[in-house]
Amino acid sequence: MLLYFSRAAFVVDMRNYTSVTEFILLGISNSEGLENMLFVLFLVFYVFALLGNLLIFLTILASPNLHTPMYFFLGNLAVFDILFPSVNSPKMLDCLVGQSRTISYQGCASQIFFYHTLGCTECFLYTVMASTMAYDRFVAICYPMRYTVIMNHRLCTCFTVGTWLGGFVHGSILTFLIFKLPYCGPNEVDSFFCDIPVVLLLACADTSLAQTVSFTNVGVVALTCFLLVLASYTRIVISILKIISSEGRHRAFSTCSAHFTSILLFYGPVILVYLRPASSPWLDSVVQVFNNVVTPSLNPLIYSLRNKEVKLALRKVVSQAMQPLGYKE
Repeated sequence: MLLYFSRAAFVVDMRNYTSVTEFILLGISNSEGLENMLFVLFLVFYVFALLGNLLIFLTILASPNLHTPMYFFLGNLAVFDILFPSVNSPKMLDCLVGQSRTISYQGCASQIFFYHTLGCTECFLYTVMASTMAYDRFVAICYPMRYTVIMNHRLCTCFTVGTWLGGFVHGSILTFLIFKLPYCGPNEVDSFFCDIPVVLLLACADTSLAQTVSFTNVGVVALTCFLLVLASYTRIVISILKIISSEGRHRAFSTCSAHFTSILLFYGPVILVYLRPASSPWLDSVVQVFNNVVTPSLNPLIYSLRNKEVKLALRKVVSQAMQPLGYKE
C-alpha cells in the first residue's frame, strides 16, 4: 500500500512539473578573474584550429602526390577538426566575455548531438586510419604490384561513409536517451557546454539506462577503438621493420609517429572523462577544454612538422599562392 501511494505521488508530481526551457552554463570551474586572459588564449587556439586544418585540407586537395589512402583520411580528419571545436567553442567564448550564459533546451540537445556525433565519427576515423595504414604497409610490402588495385579510392570512401553513419547513429541514440528524460529544475549545467555527465544530473527521473548506454557507447567504445589502434600499430611497426632501406623506414616511422601522437591527444581526454570512477568538475573542465580547443589546433602542427611530404606540399602550395602577389619562392 505504501508503495502504491509512493508511485501515485510520483505520477502526480511528474504531471505537475514545469519543464525546463533553457539551461544556464556555469562555465569553466575556478576561472573567476581569468575570463579575459582565457578568452584571448582560447580564441587564438580556435582560430589556429580553423585556419591550420583548412590549410592542411586544401594542401592535400591541391597536391596530387598526397592523393593516397592515408592522406585521404588525414584530409577527412582536418575537416572534423574544423567542425568539432565549432560545436562548443563559440558559446564558451561568448560566456567568457560576459555575454548570456543561457542556452535553450534545443541548443543544449544540439550540442550533445553534434559533439558526440562528430566525436564518435573521429574516434572511428582514427581506428580506420590505423587499420588502413597497417593494411597499407602489408599490401605495399607483400603485394606491391597489386597495391593500386587493392588500396583504391572506392574502399577509402566506403570506410569514411561508414564512420559518418556510425557517428550519426551513436549521437542520435545518446541524444534521444538523454532528452526523453524530464527536466524540471534546477537548470544549472556545471560546465561550459552541455555534455552527458553534467546534464544527466539535472534529470527528474531514473537515469540508470542513459548512464549505462552512455558509459558503453562513449567510454567502452573509445577504449575498444584505442586498443584496436594499438594492435594496428603493432602490425605497422612489424611491417616497417621489413623495409630494407633506412630512408624508407625513417619516412614511415615519421608519418606513423605523427599519427600516433594525434591519437593519444584525442583518446586520452575521452577515456579520462568517461571511464574515470569519480568525477572532478575542475579536472573535467580542463580535460574538456583540451579536447575541444587545444587538440584540434595541435593536429596541423603535428602533421606538418613531423611529416616531410606534408611540409613539402605546404611549401609548394604557399609559394604558388604568393606568386600572384609578387613573391618568389
